[in-house]
Amino acid sequence: MAITVRMNEYAGRDANPNVPWTPEEIATDAAACVEAGAAVVHFHGRRPGTGAPDPSPESLGRTVELVGEACDAVTYCTLGAGTGAERNVRLGPLEAATRPELAPVDLGSFNLDPYDREAHAFATEEGLYVNTVATVRHLLTGIVAAGVAPTAVAWSIGSLRLLDALLDQGAWPRPVWGDLVVSNRILVTNPATPAGLEALVRFLPEASAHWSLMCAGESVLPMVGPAVEAGLGLAFGLGDSPYPELGTPTNAEVVAAVVDELGRLGRRPATPAEVRAQLGG
Repeated sequence: MAITVRMNEYAGRDANPNVPWTPEEIATDAAACVEAGAAVVHFHGRRPGTGAPDPSPESLGRTVELVGEACDAVTYCTLGAGTGAERNVRLGPLEAATRPELAPVDLGSFNLDPYDREAHAFATEEGLYVNTVATVRHLLTGIVAAGVAPTAVAWSIGSLRLLDALLDQGAWPRPVWGDLVVSNRILVTNPATPAGLEALVRFLPEASAHWSLMCAGESVLPMVGPAVEAGLGLAFGLGDSPYPELGTPTNAEVVAAVVDELGRLGRRPATPAEVRAQLGG
């Protein structure tokens, strides 16, 4: 099973100072994660000092270059998820001379308004993420044209039905590499429970090669067992949670904790070479 590290997303450093922001920090962190058992590293460009998003091709290219020098991780960038950027702008990072191996296509439009049940309040109430069918097709076409493999990011059963339609049209390349999103805080997704995951898995398209479970905005540790039972990989990291149950860990320390749990379940993580073989690289 493949381990993808969601290294930083839009996470700050108040809860955990180990979130990597700069290309140099991401590369150092990536090497430690691969040593701990990860195969894929997913990252957002961030500005030094402030951590503000940096979607520039220069930032992306420098990060991919440095990660490649530091380790053999499969590189997986963002294309500005949830930022409200126009679809033409979102492909901008792939203009970098040194490109990642994977880039995401979020399948559908969603409310991204996290709900805090303890506070009885939404973090925001205007978090609309728009991905029309035309936008999905535009991003998919641009990613493939750039020589990058698309990752199908499924936020709901509707996402999987959209993917199935694109496969039916011959628009999505086979085999499919994807992420299944669950969350207890983002209400548009299925809950991060065994039952929530089981409902999603029922609708996976037959053309699948590999799917990873992503627990958006929270720890993946309670869902390792259900993911293994479903035959899924795992996508997690400090971008989703500071992992206070582990203290203030680095991403590599979170990977090590997950690998330990996999060992108790009789599973081992895939290597970067094994992931590239599945991707056809």
